[in-house]
Amino acid sequence: MNWLEIGALGMAAGVIGTGAGGLLSVIVKTPTPRFTGTIMAFAAGVMLSIVFLELVEEAIDFSGYQAAILGITLGMAVFYLLDHFLPHHHPVTPEKTPFDKYLKKGTLLALGIGLHNFPEGLAIGSGFVGSTELGTSLVILIALHNIPEGMAVAAPLRQGGYKYLKIITITALAGVPMGIGAYIGAAISSVSVFVLGISLGFAAGAMLYIVCDELIPDAYKTAGAHLSIFGIFAGTILGIIFTSWF
Repeated sequence: MNWLEIGALGMAAGVIGTGAGGLLSVIVKTPTPRFTGTIMAFAAGVMLSIVFLELVEEAIDFSGYQAAILGITLGMAVFYLLDHFLPHHHPVTPEKTPFDKYLKKGTLLALGIGLHNFPEGLAIGSGFVGSTELGTSLVILIALHNIPEGMAVAAPLRQGGYKYLKIITITALAGVPMGIGAYIGAAISSVSVFVLGISLGFAAGAMLYIVCDELIPDAYKTAGAHLSIFGIFAGTILGIIFTSWF
């Protein structure tokens, strides 16, 4: 698979994921916190299994534990800096703010999620260089992860009076940077085996940060402990089965 094809798949994961979240927000109107939180918990469980059964293991196999640790550190550091300077959150229940502030909030969320999608694209690109199966797993997982992000963007835009088609378009466009990141990730990872190991570690660190800093805390906050645990359990089991099949 060439770099352009990998970039296209990364773009699809971003655009379809956030776009589906925008569409779901329009159809469901106001998704319940329990519904949104359960989706996030399920995604967290699947991601955890892929991180430790696929990404970390392959990074060590390709380049040794030093490259894996370096990559994980870089991945978590990049997302920490992104969250520090441009924070974004998943909860989709709009706050009671004046009308004009809804549009500002939705626009800022779209920008923040778009920038966060770029390094997630790097993870997809690195995964495909490691193996087609791993890259495909990441495309599916990150697309699933992007659904609540699209919902988070759509909710304030809907409250601000945007038409449905415009809402869906904006949420879908927030996923475009993922395609660029996937292309660059594939190019960087193809340089050498050591760089590939670092890139796979980076993908693991990025996903681990997303799971621990965003998905699980937001799931507990919106769905409660019991539904969150069930979602994580179900996602982890599915991730193990998914990995075994591949």
